[in-house]
Amino acid sequence: MMRTTWSRRRLLGATTAVAGASLIGTEAQAAPRGQRRHSAIAYVGSWTSAERAADGPGLSVYRLDQKSARWSLLQILSADDGNPTTPERPGALPESPALLAFDRTRRFLYAVHADTDKVSAFTVDQRSGELTLLNIARTGGTNPVFVTTDPSNRWLVVANYDQPGSVVTLPIRADGSLGELTGALRFPGRPGPHKEEQDGSYPHIAEFDPSGRWLIVADRGLDRLFTVQLDARTGALALHGPGTTQLREGSGPRHIAFHPTRPFAYSVDELRSCVTTFGWNSRLGQFTPRQVLPSTPPDMTGDSRAAEIAVAPSGRFVYASNRSGAGVLDPQQRADTIGCWRIDQGTGDLHPVAWTPTGGLQVRHFTLNSAGDRLYAANQSSGTIVTFAVDSTTGRLQRIGAPLNTGTPTFVLLNERP
Repeated sequence: MMRTTWSRRRLLGATTAVAGASLIGTEAQAAPRGQRRHSAIAYVGSWTSAERAADGPGLSVYRLDQKSARWSLLQILSADDGNPTTPERPGALPESPALLAFDRTRRFLYAVHADTDKVSAFTVDQRSGELTLLNIARTGGTNPVFVTTDPSNRWLVVANYDQPGSVVTLPIRADGSLGELTGALRFPGRPGPHKEEQDGSYPHIAEFDPSGRWLIVADRGLDRLFTVQLDARTGALALHGPGTTQLREGSGPRHIAFHPTRPFAYSVDELRSCVTTFGWNSRLGQFTPRQVLPSTPPDMTGDSRAAEIAVAPSGRFVYASNRSGAGVLDPQQRADTIGCWRIDQGTGDLHPVAWTPTGGLQVRHFTLNSAGDRLYAANQSSGTIVTFAVDSTTGRLQRIGAPLNTGTPTFVLLNERP
């Protein structure tokens, strides 16, 4: 069943091909043996709150043909607008299901709700990809901005951004629903020099390294990376003392990405619009800073905030997004960009390749598919998701297909069908 809010949303443009949406997986089933299958289910989070002047529908589910960049709308789980003066819609999710993650089996999906203290759990229908709400839990903090599961698949990890910032754990029950808060950790250190953005601790990501042994927290307010240990038996969190890494002051580290096979890691530093390269010692849980490069193109002279970073599945390239300005943007401003850098496989150092316009403004998030040949950029302020083909040799991006028009997109999560 599709739950929609037709009167408030721009759903006429929400799909380039609704016709045939019931034929889920038809192309994949018909594909000759040995031919790579292109069908995927895409989950799109959005901001919905009136406070942020957002017009997102909530949590949307699409069938996506990755070859043609054709999106077919399957389901919308409407979310509240957070305005106490407007009637609450029966069955609506909490406002702004903005960031998403699967459990390790991909049978369950979790969404944190920006500007609230809530996280929602859903079952994933293995045939259609549609979602059914299991329960809603509290995160023990405000404005959760990242969610993931631990390698044991017993614990959900959430980063609460607003002060007092924290990273917390909630138990994942056998049916995928969430229990009450179990572990919580706050972070020490002197805030950075930015008077408005660094007046305390602001953890923005809590991501496991490739070994699964360490949980890495990027604290935008403290200009630090913290190495954390999670006890898989109890869900308790503890700082790993030797694993605190100080970045250049005023950097504002936002997200981090690891090389899939080499001992390298990369942070995108929001406030300075930089990318920092690290050596990574997985035995000791320690970073060694190596290199700092601007995330913006050389001719970028306006205000900028870096947002997202990813390492290509091949391990050959790094991508990072740049949002032109921190506040409300001029619609006439030129499009934001995604930068590409080639990775030196011996040292991990980066070498600039190109900057590609995203076709919109405020690219908060982008994601690469598992093959590394498609990149999906969510232009939050423009209300579009743009598909790019990735050149496997050069790493360059080329825009393909028609953009998906949808309200205030903040996250794209792919479930690529076998």
